[in-house]
Order: sequence, then C-alpha cells, then structure tokens
Amino acid sequence: MNEQTSPTVTGVPPAFLNRFGDSITGVLSGFDRLRLRGTLRHLFQPTVMEAYLNACRVLIKDFGTFAQGLTARIKAAAYATAEQAGRPFRYLPSSQISKEALARQIARQAGIASGLIAIFSALENCLSYSVRGNRQTKHIHLVLEPRKCLHLYHYFQHEELGLCHVRVQTWFPFTVDLCLNGRDRLARQMDQAGLAYRQRDNCFIWVQEAARAQALLDEQLRTDWPRVLGRLLDQAHPLHREICRPIAQTYYWTASASEYATDILFRDAPSLAALYPRLVHHGLRTFASPDVMRFLGRNIPTTSGRVTPSFTGEVISDLKHRPEGIRVKHSVNGNSVKMYDKEGSVLRIETTINKTEEFKVYRAKQGDPGGEKTWRPLQRSVGELWRRAQVSAAANRRYLEALTSVTDKTPAGQASAGVCRAVVRDGRRHRALNPWSEKDAALLSAISRGEYAINGMRNRDLRRQLWTKVGTAKEERRRAGTVTRQLRLLRAHGLLRKVSGTHRYVVTEVGRKIITAILAARQADVEQLTALAA
Repeated sequence: MNEQTSPTVTGVPPAFLNRFGDSITGVLSGFDRLRLRGTLRHLFQPTVMEAYLNACRVLIKDFGTFAQGLTARIKAAAYATAEQAGRPFRYLPSSQISKEALARQIARQAGIASGLIAIFSALENCLSYSVRGNRQTKHIHLVLEPRKCLHLYHYFQHEELGLCHVRVQTWFPFTVDLCLNGRDRLARQMDQAGLAYRQRDNCFIWVQEAARAQALLDEQLRTDWPRVLGRLLDQAHPLHREICRPIAQTYYWTASASEYATDILFRDAPSLAALYPRLVHHGLRTFASPDVMRFLGRNIPTTSGRVTPSFTGEVISDLKHRPEGIRVKHSVNGNSVKMYDKEGSVLRIETTINKTEEFKVYRAKQGDPGGEKTWRPLQRSVGELWRRAQVSAAANRRYLEALTSVTDKTPAGQASAGVCRAVVRDGRRHRALNPWSEKDAALLSAISRGEYAINGMRNRDLRRQLWTKVGTAKEERRRAGTVTRQLRLLRAHGLLRKVSGTHRYVVTEVGRKIITAILAARQADVEQLTALAA
C-alpha cells in the first residue's frame, strides 16, 4: 500500500483568501463521503467460480443449495450480533426509507456513542450468480448477471470513523461496501481533541481552531485501511474467512466513489449571500466545456483551446435549487465539480470522482514496486486515496481560481469605464473599446480563455480563436497584422502585458476583472439574475 499521505495543495487559491479574509473564519479541505468496496475479484469470473465450487466439492447443479446454506448462516450471524448487542434488526420494505436518517434517529434516542446502532435488511439489485442451461451443449453453467438479493446494512458509531455502515451482499460473490463521511469522522476527531465546533448536517459552520481541524482532516489520509477494514469485516461479515479459504483469496478494497470538499466558512450568512449570486451566474454563463474539462484535470491544447475531436464523452453544466441552497454542477464522464452554499454561511466546492481512469498517478508498475516510475492511470485501490485527495484538491483550487475574477465588489460600469474611453500611450492615441460590439466582445472573450491564464497567448493563438477557418497565405498575413494592432490596443488599455523575452501575452489582474465584468454583463439575463439575487 502506498505510503504517500497528504495532498500537496490546499484547494484554496491565496487570492481568494486574501480578498475575503475579513469575512472568512476558516477553511476545511478533505474527504466528505467515501464509498469503499470489498470484492472477491476472482469470483467475478464464472470459470473461477466453477473452480471454487470444485474446491468445495460442490457440483454446479447443487450451487443453489450450497449458496442458500451460506446465505442462511450470514443472516443468522447478523441476527445473533444484533441480539447480543441489544440493537434492532429491521427489514426495510421500501427504498424510499432513508437508512442513515433512521440510524441517526435510533442512535440519538438510545444515546449510542460507540458501537453497533442497528442492522437493516433490504432487497436490492446486485451482480450475482445463477445456474443456466445450454440447449446446444446440454450442459449447465454459472452466469453472473443482474438480479436481486438481500443486503444487510450494519450501522456503527465507529470509534475512529464516526457514523458509518457496512453493507453485505448475502449471495455470491458476497460484495461488501463501506460508506463513511469524512466530516462525521472529523467531528469524532475534534471531540477527542477537545476542539469546539458547530455542525449542521455534514458541514461545520464554525470551528474553534481551523488549522488544527485541518490537521485532523489530513490525518485521515494516513489511515491504516487494512487494519480498519479488517476489523469491520470481522464484525459485519464473520464468515468471510471461511468463504475465502477454498482458493486462498482475500477481499480487495477499492474506492468506488469519493467526494472531496473544500469548505470556506464565512462569518455569517449575509456575507456569503452578497457574493453567491455572482458566483452562480459566472459559473453557469462563463465556464465553457474546455474550462470544465480543465478543472477536472483534462489537458486542453493551448494552440486551439478547444476540446479535441477524439473526445467522445459528455460535458454538462447545470443548476439545481435544493432545500439547503443553490447548487451548480459541472460534470465530465461521470466525474464532477460542484459549488454549494451550505447552511447559509459555508461555500463548498466539491469534486466527485467515480471514474479514476480519467486521472494519473506517478508510480511503478503494479506488482513491481521497485521498478521504473511513470505516469499511469489512477487506480480505485484504497492505497491510492492519497492521490485522489491531490487531484480533487487541485480541481477545487482551479475552480476557485476561475471564480476569483468575479469577486471584486466594484460595479461593472465603474470597472469598465476606463476601457470605454480613448487613451494616449507613448504619444499615440488608441481608440476606446466598445464592449457591446460583436467584434470587441469576441476579442475580449478570446483573450480571457482559461488555457491562456498560465502559458499566455500568441498572435497565431488569437487568429485561431477569431477565424475558425484557415485562410490563404495572403489572408493569414492580413489577419496577423490585424491581431498585432488589436494586441497593441489591449496593452494600451492595460488589459494585456507582454511576457518578457517571448512572443506571448497574458491578461493582467486588473484586465481579468474588467473583462469578466464586461462579458458577464453582456450575457446577463435580467429575469434570472433577479431570481438568483432574491
């Protein structure tokens, strides 16, 4: 298991903190919800499953009877566990019943501070085995297919993880899921450390010492998962060793889904309420598909700034009104970055990773830890949770950096007034910019693209943005001259500066504020803005 422990970035750009330091009481970055899955990987191959039955001296025709016997023993063990602990064992007939809410209610009423809370059973979908016949060969065989079987939910107030549950599938191949919440775990850690806090739902609206709380969140990345998961498996699935013994296998643990949240704690709800509508508008109106892909670690060619033709996935941005506030979500191929206003005073940026293959990790080849290291696809293994934290924190930081440009409180009209007047630089008069003309708006939109924020832009980069089709040699020379004059105009207005020793230009800090204000004002929908600000 990898020894790397903590992310190298906090997920919060200094510019954001510097600008709103007076209104912010703390920042917490760490895992929110984690779903870990334990699988007997070899048993997901029907041929290996048949070999397993052979090792158990069980014929395929007797698989049903054999599996039912194990299922009955798993259920009996769960009943015995609940009875011994004096805790409820309930069958839940509907998926509409919130198991977590019910567990919290039972724990609160019974005053459970540690140990088993309850065991729930529910009939749910799964991948499992059935015996099927082949009419041509006249033989029977095992088929892994979608079906339903009983699942057992063991809810715990864990001494280390806080509120969590272990879900055990009661039919082959006996998949196990562990679900926990990093914020609940942090509450447990702060209780043990004597830190005061105020918690609502799964976020903290105030903590006594944010730096110490962040250190506790970082400690979570150093969890000895084999120890923790082994003990939980013994408690919730006591037959696992017997089931694994015939072919000497063990449960392999992966993170099937993770949420990494950066919470910015504002002093009060009005402080965040004054800012949030502008962030929502900017997130929906300004971020294009390449921006969203860049937030989530995708490389976008700096020459074109466009999504490559080979990309066949889907990029979606949407807004949803939730009971706790407005949520903006951007997703790429099942992974997403979201923005919430939580509990009125907490700005949450959250990266959800469901498909790790979209990211890379610098490591040696699996099975050869001493071999040459290179960038390889990120695995789901819990041993690489540290890398998930890194890429998630980086995604949150990139998103906040992109939002920082709208955080200035200067009215758009005042911010853009200077560029709407002619200026004289080095004895030469330069015309005013007209933000409402399509030509100038296209120019401002082109230079504000995210791919130019770090490496800058060249004359030919802007030509590709302003003219979609390649022209003749004569037309390209004419276009180059036009862009040269436009670059000179933008520099005269203080929107661009030239990178010393290169042919590249970058947008100035003041220029980014002005351009963002102008583009946001052009795209504004009065009715929607009024509704968001209400």
